[in-house]
Amino acid sequence: MNSFLSRRRLLQGALVATGSGILTACGGSNSSVQNQKNSNKPNTESRPTVNSTVNRPQTQPVVRHVQASSQNTMRLFASSGFAEDANRIQTGLDRLFAAGFAITNHNAAYRRYQRFAGSDAERINDFQDVATGRVPTPKVLMGVRGGYGAARILANVDWASLGARMREAQTLLFGFSDVTAIQMALLAQGAMPSFVGPMLYSEFGKPSPDSYTMDNFTQNTTNNQSTVFVTEFQSRNVRNVDGILWGGNLSVLASLVGTPFMPRIQGGILFLEDVAEQPYRIERMLYTLHLAGILKQQQAIVLGDFRMGNIRDTYDSSFNLAAVAQNISRAANIPVYTGFPFGHVAQKTTFPLGAKASLRGTGGGYSITFSGYPTLNPNALNLAALKPMQEFNFIDNSNLNFNTDSEF
Repeated sequence: MNSFLSRRRLLQGALVATGSGILTACGGSNSSVQNQKNSNKPNTESRPTVNSTVNRPQTQPVVRHVQASSQNTMRLFASSGFAEDANRIQTGLDRLFAAGFAITNHNAAYRRYQRFAGSDAERINDFQDVATGRVPTPKVLMGVRGGYGAARILANVDWASLGARMREAQTLLFGFSDVTAIQMALLAQGAMPSFVGPMLYSEFGKPSPDSYTMDNFTQNTTNNQSTVFVTEFQSRNVRNVDGILWGGNLSVLASLVGTPFMPRIQGGILFLEDVAEQPYRIERMLYTLHLAGILKQQQAIVLGDFRMGNIRDTYDSSFNLAAVAQNISRAANIPVYTGFPFGHVAQKTTFPLGAKASLRGTGGGYSITFSGYPTLNPNALNLAALKPMQEFNFIDNSNLNFNTDSEF
């Protein structure tokens, strides 16, 4: 471990030498680097009371203070399940600090209450403190991980105010899985797009994150237009459509039907993914969306990875995802396209939800081009540092026990 810490100190010195803006390393801190004054008058609203029975982390983050600007600030939010491995959290923080992000709200990653990443009040305040102006609006809101719990806090966040502040700051929010609930509430009530993409614990905290995932994160967040190509989908009848692409995790989306947190998108392109669900359960959730009248309002459905493995039972037989897709396409009378490269898997693309999208046939496959979303300024960051750490010899991970099976 002494070797581990010494390498971190060497990393700090190297980054200072290269002008990354890292100032110092210190003990656990949850304060912003810059003066937190983005409101002309103090907010007098009362905050929810934090449950005193929350388990506090025994391990505090090693915080590196990075000089903050309007282009590199990042605030963590932990809306769902707690993160088990403190070493993996620290690796994620190290990787994002090395990329030039000035990170605040670090302790959100270490919180634990029952199965959640802190009490409901704490998880609400990850967002509400931004929505009310108690803390500056960051350039990035980064999810820690998924799991379950986001639904418990939806009714207690001012999504309209949060969306307005995010639009002004051109904030990028990242998450997937259970964070779909956050993203849909933000889109429905705040009219603000977000990104399906890697999170602190899920990807950035891996000792060796997938190169495609990291490259795609960098490429698709620093350009004001991005295109994802799907070549494995075989069809001669791809229908060219333009609309808002939205959606996310199917289980979470189906749970929002009939609530004020379900976006009302007319003529959209609905993206869906899930994990460890049998084909009949996938179809049942799709029928929930169909019977609620949501599917008929869309121009197309795009399916990502569903990572079913061998979970089908004896009733399934030949009833698989392809059969589900064909049936729901007939029922809703809209095309269903499969193979989009995202899901609870190591290799995933990064793309915006709630942004303009153009779906086009590409001779045996299809492509989706996205536009109209906020972007990162690559000149204000060192995004090359998001490559796997061993490629840069930052940290010796050989003695660390990472749970690399967790993808959400």
